[in-house]
Amino acid sequence: MSRVTALLVTGSLMVPVGAAWAQDALTQVAPDKPEEIIVTGQLRRFGATKSDTPILETARSISIETALDFQDKGFETLDDALGYTAGVTAEPYGFSTRGDFSSVRGLDVPEYRDNLQFLFGFYNNPRPELYTLEQVEVLKGPASVLYGSGSPGGIINVVTKRPFAGTAAEFRGRVGSHDRYEIATDLNGYIPGTGEVGTARLVALYRDTGTQIDEVDEEKIVVAPAVTIQPASGTTISLLANYTRQDTDTAHQFYPVTGTLLPTADDRRIDTTEYLGEPGFNRYNSESVSLMLIAEQRLTDWLDFEGVARYVESDADYWQSWPTFLGTGVPRIDADGNAGRTFYLADNRSEQLAFDSRLRGMFTTGPLEHEVLAGIQYQDVTTDSDSASLNRGTINVFDPVYGNAPTEAEMRALQIDAPSNFVEQVGYYISDQITFGQLIVNAGVRFDEVENRVQRGTTQRDTTTSFGAGALYRLPLGISPYVSYAESFQPVVGIDTLTGNRLKPQEGRQYEAGVKWQVLGVPAFVTVAGFDIEQSNLPNPQAVAGADSQQEGTAKIRGIEVEANGTIGGFRIDANYSLLDSEDPNGLPLSSIPKHQASLFGIYSFSEGPLAGFRLGAGVRHIGKSESSGISALTSEVITYVTDAYTVGDIVIGYGFGSWDLSVNARNVTDEDYFTTCLARGDCYPGERRSVIATLSYRL
Repeated sequence: MSRVTALLVTGSLMVPVGAAWAQDALTQVAPDKPEEIIVTGQLRRFGATKSDTPILETARSISIETALDFQDKGFETLDDALGYTAGVTAEPYGFSTRGDFSSVRGLDVPEYRDNLQFLFGFYNNPRPELYTLEQVEVLKGPASVLYGSGSPGGIINVVTKRPFAGTAAEFRGRVGSHDRYEIATDLNGYIPGTGEVGTARLVALYRDTGTQIDEVDEEKIVVAPAVTIQPASGTTISLLANYTRQDTDTAHQFYPVTGTLLPTADDRRIDTTEYLGEPGFNRYNSESVSLMLIAEQRLTDWLDFEGVARYVESDADYWQSWPTFLGTGVPRIDADGNAGRTFYLADNRSEQLAFDSRLRGMFTTGPLEHEVLAGIQYQDVTTDSDSASLNRGTINVFDPVYGNAPTEAEMRALQIDAPSNFVEQVGYYISDQITFGQLIVNAGVRFDEVENRVQRGTTQRDTTTSFGAGALYRLPLGISPYVSYAESFQPVVGIDTLTGNRLKPQEGRQYEAGVKWQVLGVPAFVTVAGFDIEQSNLPNPQAVAGADSQQEGTAKIRGIEVEANGTIGGFRIDANYSLLDSEDPNGLPLSSIPKHQASLFGIYSFSEGPLAGFRLGAGVRHIGKSESSGISALTSEVITYVTDAYTVGDIVIGYGFGSWDLSVNARNVTDEDYFTTCLARGDCYPGERRSVIATLSYRL
């Protein structure tokens, strides 16, 4: 049986017969719950928490950026969309064309799409397109009780646009900096001949643009059709497809730390838009095809069934040349600015079949209201990377002259056919959210079995139980204090050479306490959260000698986050602050993670007078200094590079008239030239320079 056939069979099993009630596919609001104004977006049953419980009543820290935020704040990428989010380090590696690398609470986190993990490793798929999404959600802290293996930092979940009841259409054109040209459309309506039973939606986009590096261009096409049917009362079935192709180069040039962060002997500086690759050789061409099924079924007046399944296949053709790395602390350029060149290629591929099926029971026992969730989650993932590397020639980083690149035949002759890696995971979970008056308590447990198998190699099996719990109390004046505890695990493949046993999964735990405040009489929402994360079973710190195992390392992360969102009249504001105190197993701050971050964005929409229809907005993002440390290959001492803090501003001007809307967004409006980080291994990453984009939309 093919994997696509298996997906359709799985989907058919996820739709029980005999229904009586269905939730709206878009709002996901139970009929017995009053409508609440949540200015930060709305949680849904296929969102990050697998629940439509409002953020105000959830004993976890959650942030949401909506499609309206994408428009007003000028977001172009997923990294952009998280730049105004507390606890998130967006674009830690600067301006990128290959992917998104945001970290949450100082740690790398997995990327999910509609409840199922979507990204496995890096450089094997196109980056997601914001125009196909309704919102981006960040669930902060360990989430293994909901999702199985993952990071103690949390998850990033994107919510795909789905068909809705009604007819609507949008046509959009964009032009901007670096010869950017883009057209897109979003069409929704009833399927002919089905009455109001079936709806369909088509989202499509084509983009042709340059970038802040002259030699790096991008061409992208996205086609995302979707169909929703409601064949009976209580049954909703959605089928979503997505085809994405992106042809580009890599914006990351791996600029040497000497000549950027550190001056050369004659105080020369590398132009941070300089191209150090090889024209005609470099490319990052990626493609993905996915098919997803979402099913919702009311079984009884108190029991619902929900399921989501997906098959996705992605690949990337990655070729790049960069100045050769010589070891931590070893200068990569000579006195004249010459550096050796590394030529690299990788054929990367990933394939996934996954589903998450669950029952949701809503009932009362005496004075207690219960929402019980019990489910099974399964995924089968294959990843493969066949690569080659060749060091040849030199390049001058101040005045590059290209040429002397190897031919494709030369690179292919060096390519290693690496074994594929197969990961199969199945998890069983159950949780109960109990409401007793103004007190809301939740607790959940999950059991996971994970099998890692290397083609023509070994197989490793891990079993883990995860636990999570929280409590929130709704006080008068809209104030709700809360506490929570959560766990995570992440398998580590290999053998401990000291014990002879297989390596244990990395484990994480988090204690969190905070206050959520819904300002009475005003659609405004404030959250203050403090947390303590410990990550264990990490590689041994350098100071440990004679240890009993190779996994004695522990990292600690503590922090405070403040988020405030609200609307007063025509003015909408979003303010965030993060304080992060991190310590890796060697007692050093986590690499490239700033201690302080702050952002503020405000926008005013005029509804009356001569300026009616206009909107004006501005934002500012401040990222504190960060550090990266490593052991010098020359002296065996610890070296640390400190990257300075930076502050950038964004603005938006818009005007809506009838069915038309015109907006102009400028990011980094003052064109600040800065580095987001410089790594101890010797490379620096410039941030995004000024870009201005004009958007004209026509909506029916």
